Amino acid sequence: MKGFKDFVMQGNVIDLAVGVVIGGAFTALVTAFVDNLINPVVAAAGGADSVEGFGFKIFENNEATFINFGAVISAIITFLITAAVVYFVFVMPMTKAREAANRRKGVEEEVEAAPEDIVLLSEIRDLLKTQNPQGGNPQV
Repeated sequence: MKGFKDFVMQGNVIDLAVGVVIGGAFTALVTAFVDNLINPVVAAAGGADSVEGFGFKIFENNEATFINFGAVISAIITFLITAAVVYFVFVMPMTKAREAANRRKGVEEEVEAAPEDIVLLSEIRDLLKTQNPQGGNPQV
């Protein structure tokens, strides 16, 4: 039970829960925007005589065979709007805030370790300097 409690109390789980709630509210907002503003424009592209909007029926007498391009276009627009807002409102500011916090804390990017051969050559150089402090050529 302690492991489960630690898992639930982690910041990541709380952040995820908040994200799901905000995502649900945001999805409702974008859906209302697309249904009430974008869909009428897309339906108008289907022509004035078309009641269904931008699409066609495979069989005229069967309503179930209606291929609705407008719904697909609306879904794509909904996705693009949602992705753009999530990126520009949530992801980008959080990334900048994290970078600023890291700079304030003095966190620097880890320096890559030098390759082993460079380390060995540096050690040899240092040993040669200690054997011949005048800087001349070492006697072989």
